[in-house]
Amino acid sequence: MTNAPQWTGEIAVIGLGYIGLPTSAALAMHGVRVKGMDVNPDTVAAVNAGLAPIVEPDLDVAVAGAVVRGMLSASTEVPQADVFMIAVPTPFKGDHEPNLAYVEAATTSIAPKLRGGEVVILESTSPPGTTVKISQWLAEARPDLKFPHEHPANPDVHVAHCPERVLPGRILIELVENDRVVGGLTPSCAERAAEVYRVFCKGEIVLTDAASAEMAKLVENSFRDVNIAFANELAQICEHLALDVWEIISLANHHPRVNVLKPGPGVGGHCIAVDPWFIVAAAPEQARLIRRARETNDSRPGAVVDKIRSMAAGTDKPIALLGLAFKADIDDLRESPAVQIVVKLAAAEPDRRLLVVEPHVDFLPRQLVDLPNVELTALGTALTEADVVALLVDHRRFREVPAHALAGRSVLDTRGVWRERV
Repeated sequence: MTNAPQWTGEIAVIGLGYIGLPTSAALAMHGVRVKGMDVNPDTVAAVNAGLAPIVEPDLDVAVAGAVVRGMLSASTEVPQADVFMIAVPTPFKGDHEPNLAYVEAATTSIAPKLRGGEVVILESTSPPGTTVKISQWLAEARPDLKFPHEHPANPDVHVAHCPERVLPGRILIELVENDRVVGGLTPSCAERAAEVYRVFCKGEIVLTDAASAEMAKLVENSFRDVNIAFANELAQICEHLALDVWEIISLANHHPRVNVLKPGPGVGGHCIAVDPWFIVAAAPEQARLIRRARETNDSRPGAVVDKIRSMAAGTDKPIALLGLAFKADIDDLRESPAVQIVVKLAAAEPDRRLLVVEPHVDFLPRQLVDLPNVELTALGTALTEADVVALLVDHRRFREVPAHALAGRSVLDTRGVWRERV
């Protein structure tokens, strides 16, 4: 930390969610004064109180320390700053088209604060061409300033893209240790943005153009999605052939150049479940394998529901559904296949109680809150009352369930962690 370049300016982070808040904390821990902005007043209040409103290892300590030292504050208004980082959601619309409304709104909110000399960095994962759109939106709002898409040699404001590439559960570690790709609308834009990341990143910082940086992030997540789709299709094949997919994968992975991933109930999270569709939208005729992988993974929740219903056909007792998050030991429910499974099962079994256990949340998400047969319950209650138990997320708490607690019940283990117990 002591050898990192010193940054004398102030950075505004727009969006204090799963990426924006950890990034703010990482910058603050390395001596940068950060002003966070979020449209949610509860998030702002929590951060200013030194609290982390999301579950992520060590984030609460980092936020508390940064706030106490006066290096991190939050507001619902965009502050004046030398660098603006945009870390807002980039979901897709119902037809899988990219939805850039949040990015555009963030950009518009930044425009009045520009005086010249600032750097605007898009961290949100976005389809190719989004960074240049930011430059265009800023130019429309501030015709008094020069922007790099029109004035590449001497812009007043530099615009770049540096996509996040961290794993939930390891965000604070990977923010510092992972390599970063920084793409500018011009080489000077990339270099100005890279100066910011050199303050706290130990990994290599690779400079490129903005569109290549945008595409590289989509490729990273699409690569993962295609490989997960292979594992999920393999699970379906093994079930059809009455083979143990976990044993097959274990055997195959003894080959030195084979590393089959684990199957599951689907793919969730804001990145892997979303980003491949950005490539499909950009090149629909060419992205055939990527589309097919996405469709394979999107079909998994429905297949799990069919399996659960088959197992529960001979009883009218409740079904226990363990986990709602999109991966283990976090509270992030975005695009979670577990949530989709509960929604589909509630519709298919309207007269059956569904006992949902999620140790990382205190209330049901909006998709489930109005479903009368869905209850958020304690693990002990669910295991006691249900005849059918479906493990949807391999939280540590669930991995520790003893074999006797599952005795006499029909168990669907979508994560392969109870194989020796049932």
